[in-house]
Amino acid sequence: MAKRDDRFERRTACACGTGLARLRASTVRTMISVTGTKQVEAWDRGVLPPVESVRPGVWSIPVPIPANPLRYVLVYALELPDGVALVDAGWDTPEAMAALESGLATMGAAITGVRAVLVTHIHPDHYGLAGRVREASGAWIGLHPADASMLRGRYLEPEELLHAMHDLMVDAGVPGERLPDLNAASMVIRGLVAMAEPDVLFEHGRRVELPGWDLDVIWTPGHSPGHVCFYSASRRLLLSGDHVLPRITPNVGVHMQQHPNPLGDFVESLLAVRNLDAEEVLPAHEYRFAGIADRVDEIVAHHASRLDQIRALLEERPGSTAWELTLRLSWSRPWEKIEPFMQRAANGETLAHLVLMEIHEQVRREGTNPARFYLTAGAQTPASTTGARTRGSGSGT
Repeated sequence: MAKRDDRFERRTACACGTGLARLRASTVRTMISVTGTKQVEAWDRGVLPPVESVRPGVWSIPVPIPANPLRYVLVYALELPDGVALVDAGWDTPEAMAALESGLATMGAAITGVRAVLVTHIHPDHYGLAGRVREASGAWIGLHPADASMLRGRYLEPEELLHAMHDLMVDAGVPGERLPDLNAASMVIRGLVAMAEPDVLFEHGRRVELPGWDLDVIWTPGHSPGHVCFYSASRRLLLSGDHVLPRITPNVGVHMQQHPNPLGDFVESLLAVRNLDAEEVLPAHEYRFAGIADRVDEIVAHHASRLDQIRALLEERPGSTAWELTLRLSWSRPWEKIEPFMQRAANGETLAHLVLMEIHEQVRREGTNPARFYLTAGAQTPASTTGARTRGSGSGT
């Protein structure tokens, strides 16, 4: 599984992507069925859910995330003949390691018995502890090559990335007095990652080599360039990482380590999992649920509504910058209560919508530092969608 797949090469080379027509077609709000009842009860109470046997051979272990509204990442432990495999690992903190070890003990396992860590994507709450787990157990670490290629530039030598992100935010219209805080915000989490190069590079459509399991890799770029889900046809299970969550939507934003059209990629990736025969979805946050097609439709409708909001704002104030639009859009919390890192992610999400609209000739960009956006003659704004409050940017770590 060490070869880069052709789909990765094709998508990296193509800046146009698709997605706008798909978004226009989806405006129906649907309902999922919660299967993780103990998890949703804990979520409502603001506490960690219990370690659970999800079904034979699968355990859910909540690992806390420090100072983050997501509270925890759900690590899934898969029983093997000679140990366990983990899907994701958690942040590299003493509390996270203790929670992971305690969860493994609850299922009768130990950190030394971990044989593999299947990382859905590069973000610290999923990848951060993988290196320490490997040190303790000798487990192999798996990651998609699109994310693996970013490790050094993000976690070991970030100077070039910091300069590029600074320039991106200047072009987005971020005020000079805000630039230092927003640009340095992500550096705080570098200490929550035990840097570890992957041993295995996942390929789209290939089966993960785990005894007793039929987990197939589904490459789902959008939230990160190398995000993957894992699907078991025999168990009718989808381990969705951050790609499909039951209540919030993952942050999908323009970033100097992203593909050129992340929102277009994300919509395509949603369609890649929509029609799977999945009895249950095991996400990395919140709680388990059923109804993957309904949830995909709801997420697509959310982004369609977001495009309509941006059209309405540009109709009202032509020539707005991405930052000005971000400040005027509705978010799940008051803007002043959103931490700088997530404010930067929100600006990236606004840019992702603008990029998709620009590709489809719905908006045009004029100038640089900052770039200003204008509706094209063909852009139309349904008045009924403006002002809708969303639950976007929930998982941008």
